[in-house]
Amino acid sequence: MGLLGTELAFAHTLTPQERESVMALGSRKRYPADTHLLTEGDRSSHVVIILRGWVTVSVATDRGATRLILGLRGPGELLGEMAALDQHPRSATVRALGPIEAQVISGDAFRRFLALHPRVSGLVIRQLTFRLRSADQERSALASLTVLRRLAGRLIELSGVDPVGPYAPSDTGPSSAPTASGPVVQLAQDELAATIGATREAVAKALRLLRTQNIVRTGNRMVEILDPALLALLADGHQE
Repeated sequence: MGLLGTELAFAHTLTPQERESVMALGSRKRYPADTHLLTEGDRSSHVVIILRGWVTVSVATDRGATRLILGLRGPGELLGEMAALDQHPRSATVRALGPIEAQVISGDAFRRFLALHPRVSGLVIRQLTFRLRSADQERSALASLTVLRRLAGRLIELSGVDPVGPYAPSDTGPSSAPTASGPVVQLAQDELAATIGATREAVAKALRLLRTQNIVRTGNRMVEILDPALLALLADGHQE
C-alpha cells in the first residue's frame, strides 16, 4: 500500500523554463481547509498544481457515504489531469486537509501546452501510470488484507519511521510528528479509517488491540507508535 508518491512531484520534475511556462498558463488560488478542489463525477476539466499545503484524493465505495482515500498529495503535485486529457467526469474527489494555495490551469490550455512539449507530456503519462498502479494496489489491499494489517501498514507509512532503525522525522507527508517517545500520526480515527477503506468502528477495535499490546498509544487526533518493529510485523501479516 502507499498513499504518498515515491516519485518526484510533477512541478519538481520540470526544468525552470518549463515550470515558468506551465505556471504562466493559469492563476493562483487559495482554498480554505475542507474545500473540494475537485469533485468526483464533476464535468470540469481544469488541472491544479499544489503550491502549498496537502490534500486527500478519495473515491466513493459501495458502502454509500464511506470513502476510500487513495492518496495524499502535497506541494508540486499535479491533480485533475485525467479529466483534462479525456474530458470525462472526474474520477476522484480532492479535498484540502488545511489551507491550500494552488495554480489552476484550464484543461484547454494544459492540453495545448502538452501538445507542444512532448517531454512534459511524457512526465504526465508517467505520473498517470504510477498513480493507476498505486490505486490498483490500494483496491487489492482493501479486498485481501484484514483491517488490522491495513492499519498497521498505514501507520508505518504515515509516520515515516524505519521499523529496523531509529526514528527519523520525515517531511514527505502531512501527518507525522516526533515526540519524546516515538513518532505520532496526527489523524482522527475516522480519517484513518478512510485511508484504509474501513469503518471507524473497525479501526477503533484494531487500535484497542494495538494498545493492549503496548504497540501504540492513542489520544485526541493522534496515534503514537511505541513499538515500530512489532507494528511492521503486523503489517507484513505476522502475529495476526
